[in-house]
This record gives sequence, structure tokens and C-alpha cells, in this order.
Amino acid sequence: MSIILPNHLSEEQYIEVIGAREHNLKNISVKIPRNQLVVITGLSGSGKSSLAFNTIYAEGQRRYLETFSVYARQFMGNLERPDVDKIKGLSPVIAIEQKTVSKNPRSTVGTITEIYDFLRLLYARIATPHSYKTGKEMKQYTEEQVLETIYKNYTNKLIFVLAPVIQGRKGHYSDLFIQLQKKGYTKVRVDGKVKDITFNMQLDRYKIHDIEVVVDRLMIDADAKNRLISAVQLANKLTKGSAAIYDPDKDSIEYFSKYAVCADTGISYNEPAPNLFSFNSQYGMCTTCSGLGKTLTLDIEAIVPDKNIPIMGAILPTQQSEYCKEMVREIIAIHKIKETTPYKNVPLEVINEILNGTTAAGKTLKQNFLSKGLLNLLYQLHELGSNKWVSNFMTESMCVGCKGSRLNDMAMYYKIIDKNIYELATMHLHELGSFLQELPQNLTSKNKIIATEILKEINSRIQFLLNIGLDYLSLNRPAYSLSGGEAQRIRLATQLASELTEVLYVLDEPSIGLHQRDNEKLILSLQKLRDVGNSVLVVEHDKDMILAADFVLDMGPAAGLHGGEIVAAMTPAELLKQDSITANYLNGKTSIPVPTTLRAGNGKKLELNGATGHNLKNIDLVLPLGTLIGVTGVSGSGKSTLITHTLYPILSQYFYPSKQVPLPYKSIKGLEHIDKVIEINQSPIGRTPRSNPLTYTNIFSDIRNLFTLLPESKVRGYKAGRFSFNVKGGRCETCQGDGMKTIEMNFLPDVEVLCETCQGKRYNDQTLEVTYKGKSISDVLNMTVEEAVIFFTELPAICRKIKGLQEVGLGYIRLGQSSTTLSGGEAQRVKLATELIKKDTGQTFYILDEPTTGLHFQDIKVLLELLQKLVDKGNTVLVIEHNLDVIKVADHVIDIGPEGGNKGGAIVAQGTPHTIALCKESITGKFLIKELTDMPVSIINNTTKKVPTAVKELPKKEKKVVSMKEKISKPTEKEIKKVASKK
Repeated sequence: MSIILPNHLSEEQYIEVIGAREHNLKNISVKIPRNQLVVITGLSGSGKSSLAFNTIYAEGQRRYLETFSVYARQFMGNLERPDVDKIKGLSPVIAIEQKTVSKNPRSTVGTITEIYDFLRLLYARIATPHSYKTGKEMKQYTEEQVLETIYKNYTNKLIFVLAPVIQGRKGHYSDLFIQLQKKGYTKVRVDGKVKDITFNMQLDRYKIHDIEVVVDRLMIDADAKNRLISAVQLANKLTKGSAAIYDPDKDSIEYFSKYAVCADTGISYNEPAPNLFSFNSQYGMCTTCSGLGKTLTLDIEAIVPDKNIPIMGAILPTQQSEYCKEMVREIIAIHKIKETTPYKNVPLEVINEILNGTTAAGKTLKQNFLSKGLLNLLYQLHELGSNKWVSNFMTESMCVGCKGSRLNDMAMYYKIIDKNIYELATMHLHELGSFLQELPQNLTSKNKIIATEILKEINSRIQFLLNIGLDYLSLNRPAYSLSGGEAQRIRLATQLASELTEVLYVLDEPSIGLHQRDNEKLILSLQKLRDVGNSVLVVEHDKDMILAADFVLDMGPAAGLHGGEIVAAMTPAELLKQDSITANYLNGKTSIPVPTTLRAGNGKKLELNGATGHNLKNIDLVLPLGTLIGVTGVSGSGKSTLITHTLYPILSQYFYPSKQVPLPYKSIKGLEHIDKVIEINQSPIGRTPRSNPLTYTNIFSDIRNLFTLLPESKVRGYKAGRFSFNVKGGRCETCQGDGMKTIEMNFLPDVEVLCETCQGKRYNDQTLEVTYKGKSISDVLNMTVEEAVIFFTELPAICRKIKGLQEVGLGYIRLGQSSTTLSGGEAQRVKLATELIKKDTGQTFYILDEPTTGLHFQDIKVLLELLQKLVDKGNTVLVIEHNLDVIKVADHVIDIGPEGGNKGGAIVAQGTPHTIALCKESITGKFLIKELTDMPVSIINNTTKKVPTAVKELPKKEKKVVSMKEKISKPTEKEIKKVASKK
């Protein structure tokens, strides 16, 4: 099908895709306007990503690789052309996806955006050094300043001019004394005392020493100037820039250096370079944690989880290592303690010897082995690297050396306006932006000139991040802790800073994790990309983004095999007049209804008191069980801190042997009212292409067992392993069951090509000869969920499980689809389906983190129906969410805020959605009240606007609970006007 654009566009003003057939695309042809903001929307699985990423971006990448020389391309292999006839008018393409969040613990927001690199340069150029021993500001002296200070402080005094050659180091230094004697020096000041250099002189090699060479001894008067200059120059030559003056009368010493020096202690810093402030450089990193800010420490509770059983069984490392077993056995034998003695009955002094070592000697083990103790032995085994089991007994804790800063002492004591670089890196971006904006006013004229260009680069990058709603982040925030949406918006800010033009940007749902309040900031940033001469193609479900676009492609009409077509290609104003699933949700003809009754719960509560992690301000959380609970608030307000990092670890530790440590809290009540907790987040269901929905849900085991029962399998003696692509025997050995071969690149991402032996089928010919209803095991893996439900109808056990995937809206994905190709939202729904397949007890506590990610309005409706079913069975479902369609149907809503970062961390309002909507302080409430009315339609580009006519809300007095549900009545006309005027 071909879509013709409005007449005012010329041939050069659009990208034309002809005959696209990638994945489920049905030979579509479309013309996409260039230099405009274009949104591709439609149901999940309708073909949006297939068109945007697998066709347009893939072709752009292939064309880029073709610009390389023949010599370079021979190392790359051939990047397969997407299944499309032709694409005209394609610009250089940059994809900004969700899935490229770095897992490297050294990667932070600051390093990704390059802001930290510029900050390091700023500190290297204008920061003032301070002594890490005294904290006092250090000074740099020219030769003239040294003379001036000496005459000022020591006129008419007898002094020693010293050269500090050794400071705070161990050694006997016999060679140094010999060299000094050869050069004619006769005296040294060692550890505060002046001594003659004697023959074979040496010090205690195991003690720390300070050694200063006595260069000269003279009276400071008018005649001593030339002699003093000569002595200071000689001292500088011996120490590469340092000298000291010793006053024997006061027994005091003062240090001078052309570099930064502490006058009290003599500590001297070299001229700083930017790498001094890098935790990824050996010059700047903390040596204790190697710049990670955290260290692994042994956890006694993990080593001895049960103190009631015999000591040899209680100490778990004895079951992993013979060394550990013999050590414990020898020590308890020395004290004549039986191996069957319970751990709790063993004397504490014996336990201390086991853990930390003993001076006694055993019968077979040497005393120096026993003196190490179990803990030291485990640390040594962990350092060897091959004993991975030791990590099971270790927990991550803050580095005691750097207190989490990642930097060494010298780097931490360079300061700008009394702040070191770590303090700036921990500020929220809006605070850091304000600090740096005001910084020039507090600098000297010289430093102001030096800092101007550096600050310009830093401030512009920070402003880009603020413009897309990331003001609550800090530069030291680890990249692995970012959500897909946050990481994508950071890369978007980086692209804005690069100021490229004539580029096609392809973005994958950049509004993920963004509160409605910040949506406009994101839209303005994308429009700015467009306005400087770029084409912006966004795969998106967000209503505001769709209505703000210049042009919309609506894919459908349904998902999977029933999708892959273009339902509409037009402006948002024109789309509103259409009769399609997307258009009807946009223009208000179809909507997710606001429930007329809400659950009051089962009368039981879960109470968390005194949560203070990160920015939480001593929160007391009360959760009514047996309800659908929504936790909302602006980005960075503390939702994840409260639920994901505090509540879930508490529950997980209570019900399972979890090692995750919750953030600080005082107490929790009501755990006896639930029997298990299940967290369903957006983390991948697998890290390798071998993982897929079938393997994750364990349905693949049932299907493999089915194939072993077939007559052909019984004749050939095939077992279940024959039908696994992870086991030798049945798989294709050329690709080892991957179906694809990965060609490694030295300077580009790895490229995957189809296996030439099995052509992507994963199995060898003999295995593929076994068929069920005419389908081989490879054919089953290639079925969509929708097809598989029909195919396995006669096998209820398998069909019921596959139907679980269909019920969560995943009917379009293939059973064997690699987990690495699933979006965060799809992975989350696979996890949800896995839980739905299981039998529940009706007392389960479910925690979902933004389950609407990647979902169309219609898919959200289906998801909500499933969640409501879970709650109807008596379970509790808690959803962290920004999507107003979810919040408005929740039984109980907790709004965190009011802002992000330091201005958040409090419960602004809690109660029914109507209660939140009526709260003046709630930012979420201002948007929620519109959802509780006739849905307004507004287009940011000033096209159309529909004003709400009524407000449906709760009256001020809450209704009494009616059995399990609470009735919501319509307010009076007077109350409507009162609320409308407030808003």
C-alpha cells in the first residue's frame, strides 16, 4: 500500500519505504516526511519496531558499513539487508534505544554525558589543594616568595635549610646515606632529630620515617641573602621543588614548594592533571576498592545461616572446600570439641579462633595455616578467582577507604568554593546547575578566565538533561541503576549537545518512566532536534507525544499476524477524525472506564514505618491488603527507593533466603497476612539468545517431553535432551543450537548471520524428522503464541500455559523468540504470565514496576483486567506507575513527592484516586482530575482542544466501607464548581 503525502511536500522532503516485509510487515510502502517529528504508534506487536528499527535503521546501518573499504569489510562479514525492496531519501541514522544501558559498574551518568570529564578538567585547572592530614589550604611558592617568607618569619634567627627527601615511608635507607656522604652532606634530620651521617648508617626498615637533608645552617640577616638563595636552590634540586626551614629554638619546621605544599606536615602535591580526579585511572582511584566505591566483605550470617545444627554442617564453606573442612576440624580437635556439637554450644573463644585464626598447632596442618583463620582463607580463595562459590558468602558494602567516593585522598582534597569533586558529583543536577551558574561570581579574575569555556560546556550539557526531566539524577548515579527510559533520555541529551544536522533519529518510547508533568519538556527537546534540521522518528504510545507530532503512522489493525499494515498516515488532527483503535482512544470514543466501586480491602494491613533510604523523609507506609495499589509521583520522588529498595527486600528476606539488603527503616508489621511476595520488573528474562519465553516459563520442558512420546522418537530412542538446542546430539553443531553465527568485530558491534548448515532451525536433520501434527520442534519454536494456542488445543496442560502468554497480550511473539529481542515491557509480561500459570493461594503480594511500558491503550486495558482478576482472588497487587489509566482504576493510591530528589521523599497524599485528584499539593492530582472527567483532547501544536464538561469526584467525607467495596457517588454541582475553580 502506498501513502501519498500532502501536495506541499516535494520529492526531496520525504523518506520513501517501498515493499517492507520484515517480520510481520505485509509488503507495505509509505512516505515519511523529512525534518519533521513523526510518531509511529499502534498496538504492541503491530509492526512499529519492525518498520522503525528492523527496516529503516537496519538499512541505514548497512549503508554506513558499505562505506568502509573492501579490506575492512572482509573482517565484518556481510550485514544482511532488511527485507525491503527499496528505501529512498534515507539520511545517516542514529538509533536511541532502551536496551543499551551499560552494566559496567564504572559507568555513571557523569561519564556517559561527558559532564564529569569536563568537571575533572575544571578541577585540574582552578581547584585549590588542601592537606589531607590537616585539612588546611596548601600553598605554592615561587623562589621570591620563599625568600620573602623566610626573612619575614626568621630574621636574626639561626635556622637550618633542609631538603625533605623522604616523607612517611618505610626502609633502612643505607644507600641514601652513602650517596649523601659522597655528595658532601654531613647531617640529616631523621624523624625530628638532627644527626650526623655516620659510616654504614641505617634505620629500622619496618618503621615509617621522615628524612630531611641539612643543606645549610645560617643566621638570617642582611648578609645571608645570597647564601640563603643558594641553599634553597640546592634543596629544590635534591627534592625536585621542595625545601624546609627548621627552627631549632622552637623545634618547628615550615615547608615550601613550587608545587602545592602543607606548611605544617610537608605533604606536597604535584601539578594536578585531569586523570587525578578520575576513579577509572590509577592516579585518582581509591586503592582499597580500585575506584568502585564498594568492596565485597564476608557475611557471617551467610557463612553460618543455622546455628542449631552440628558445627561441621553449620559452617557452610566446609561443604565446599577440603581446606576449610580440615581447618575447622583441627581447631575443634585442639579444644576437644566433638563434630556433632551444635554450633550455638561451641564457646565463643573457639568460634573466634575458627574465624580469625589460632596460635595453636594441629596434628596434620601447620600452625601458620591455622593462624590464618577461616575468613582469611576465604578471602584468599576469592582472590584466586576460580572459587566462585565464595561469592555466595559475601555481601557488597561501602568502601572503608574512600567512603564511597571512589577517589583517593589527594583527589578529594582539591576544592572549589570548599567543595571537592565528589560533593559536586553527588548533587542533583538542578542543584549542580545552580551552583555552577553562580560559580564565576566567586572566582578570582584569573580563574574566571580559565573556567569560562569549561563551564560553558558543562552548563549546556546539564541544561539539556534538565530540559528532558532528569533534574533529580546526579553525576555519580551508576549507569546500571538507570531505567531504560532514563538511559534513553540521557543519550538524547548527549545528541542534543552534539548539535548534528541532517540526521535521522529513531527513538524507542523515550517517555518511559516520565511523569506527565515532564512530558512537555521531552517533547520540546525532540522538537528542538527537528528544528535544527533533523528528522525524528519516534515509536511511542504516549498520548501527549502522538498529539504533539507533525505526522503520525498508525500500525495495525491488530498485533502479530493480524498487524503489519498502515492503518493511517496523517497529521494528528486528521487522525482524530478516523475510526481506528488508536484514533478512538485519542478522541475519547473509547476509554478505560473509571470504576464505580473500589475495594476497601480485606481489613488487614501491611505497615512499614520509618523508611529513610536515599531521599525518603522518615516515611510511614500503610498498605491495605486485598486491593490494587498504585504508587505514583514525579520522576525521582522516591517511589523505587520506597518500594523496590526498601519494601521488597524486607519481604524477600522474610519469605526467601535473599541477600538483598533493604534501605534503612524502623519496623514493619503485618507480614503474617501474606504468604509470599513476587516482584515483576522489567529486567530481561535472559541474558543470552538461548533464553526465550518457552524456556523461561518452563513450557519447553513439557513440549520436549511430548516429542519424546512420539512413535518415531521411541523407535530411535530419543530422550528429552535430544530436543534441546543446548545439548549435543540433537542440535546443529555448526551454530551449537543458536541458529545464528556471531562474527566478532574488533572495532564495531558483533554481527549475527544465519547459520549456513541449519538455516536458523537450530537442530540437525535427524531431530527435525520427528514431527507432531506435521510440525518439527523447530516449527513449534517459530510459532506465535496465538498459533500455538490453536495447535496445542488437544493438550490442555500445555495449552493452558501458553494461553497465559496470550492473556497478557503477547499473542504476537514467537515461542522461541530470543529474550534479548524482547522489550522491558514484554519481558515483564512474560514474567506476569509465568505467575498466572502457577496456582496462587490468594495471599500473594505482587509488586510491578511500570507494567504499561511498551503498551498501547488497548493492551493496557487487557493488562488491567488481568490485574483485577488477581486482586479479586484475594491477592494484593502494588503497581509503581505514571500511567493515569492505571492510577485512576486503583483502589488505593499513594502519591510520593511533591518533587524529585531532595524536594521529594514524602507522602503527599494517599487514598482513592479521587482523593489524590482533590489534593492541592499533588502534582499527579492535577493531571489525574482530567482523567476522572470526560477525557480532554489537546494538541500541543494548537490544532484542536476539547474542554471537559464535568468532574467526577468523591465528596470530602469518605463513604463507609460496604462489605469488600466502597461505593463512589457523584458530587453535587456546587462541589464540581468548587474543585474546578481550585484547579
